[in-house]
Amino acid sequence: MNDYDDIMDFGNSVLGTLGIEFVEYTPERVTAIMPVTPKTHQPLGLLHGGVSVVIAESVASFGSYQFIDPTRQRAVGLEINANHIRSKRDGVVRAVGIPVHIGRTTLIWDIRIYDEQEKLVCISRCTMAIVDSER
Repeated sequence: MNDYDDIMDFGNSVLGTLGIEFVEYTPERVTAIMPVTPKTHQPLGLLHGGVSVVIAESVASFGSYQFIDPTRQRAVGLEINANHIRSKRDGVVRAVGIPVHIGRTTLIWDIRIYDEQEKLVCISRCTMAIVDSER
């Protein structure tokens, strides 16, 4: 995962702010974990749906870099949707992304977010656009 340290600043981004950590990184599957704390809550003390979308798009974005030439291309979010299945107040969530389409200009990812008991918290689909970099 250190191959892209010059492109992606994990610590000084939303990933560092929310404590998102990548724990698996293969072309077939990308997994990230994130603690559920007051930083990730909405006002009623539950995991904010927008934060679920952040971890989902982060998995799709980071995973997409395996399929592009990062010296001349970027993977950027084009569309994302999320169905929130179950609420979560604390603990850890695990987001698992699997590419379902790897094209020349787009990648589509299925991302599932689970709690510690493997119960589904959120299902998301994210389309990434492959664009030329401006470097």
